[in-house]
Amino acid sequence: MPSDRPRKLIIQIPCFNEEETLPATVRDLPRAIDGIDTIEYLVIDDGSRDRTSDVARELGVHHVIRFTNNKGLARAFSAGIDRALALGADIIVNTDADNQYVGADIERLVGPILEGRADMVIGDRQPETIAHFSPIKKRLQRWGSWVVRQLSGTEVPDTTSGFRAYSREAALRMNVVSEFTYTLETIIQAGKQSVAIDHVPVRTNPMLRRSRLYGTMGGYVKRSAATILRVYTMYEPLKMFSYAGAVIFALGLVPGVRFLFLFLAGESQGHVQSLILSAVLIILGFQIFVLGVIADLIGANRKLIEGVLYRVRKVEEGKPWPARREEP
Repeated sequence: MPSDRPRKLIIQIPCFNEEETLPATVRDLPRAIDGIDTIEYLVIDDGSRDRTSDVARELGVHHVIRFTNNKGLARAFSAGIDRALALGADIIVNTDADNQYVGADIERLVGPILEGRADMVIGDRQPETIAHFSPIKKRLQRWGSWVVRQLSGTEVPDTTSGFRAYSREAALRMNVVSEFTYTLETIIQAGKQSVAIDHVPVRTNPMLRRSRLYGTMGGYVKRSAATILRVYTMYEPLKMFSYAGAVIFALGLVPGVRFLFLFLAGESQGHVQSLILSAVLIILGFQIFVLGVIADLIGANRKLIEGVLYRVRKVEEGKPWPARREEP
């Protein structure tokens, strides 16, 4: 993003009941970065029941958005991106309110964007080196990141990291539909939209509290898998439905071939069930493939809608932010 005009960085922090951890997080944020003219902080209070918004004001946070009820991390993240764009951000950095990440590493995150090498940069925590991660969590992180890399066509080693930077162009093209988390969805989306993605190693601080994103590891895996499947199907519907249809079609051929073999051998008596099962599976497989074609056509419309949303956001640049409850 090489340019001679002033560059503005907004660091957004989604929060939910973070009055105890927010001070450490804000104090750790950089006040100046080479190549950046203005740095502002934005807190998105996701319906906290404590003094999170008041603490943010007391800490001198420049902008605070407060939801009246808890809407989830994905919604809070999206609201922050929209607000940062309306505030004229050239670069947006997202960090967690629990002070998980070292604030000084934000300079590393924005480096590839300032140099014009990337539009989206993910902080690699190197999960295998984090002491408070259990062996099972490290293994799941490794497997999950591998799956997302294969589906997105990217090389991001730590796909669940919430420590990331976006250029204005990348943020304008982002559309989060998940209500669980934005981390996996935005990487798959960026990969499918050919957004230039980079990653840099970042450090982590000692854990201040347990994650609130999930109750159990099993629940997190289940919801993450559902998110990955849903998002990938959005961008590759024909491929997903074709694979599923082909598997069922092939399963239908097995009893059909068996019946044909028995028929030719003169032993088909009493094996009509195989023929019926074969016909049902083959028809079902073909129907799933047809659904894939229809979903692919719908996907083409989605791409057109994304293009329209991008153009609308470009048109709205510089215009007043629509009414939203905000605390000064």
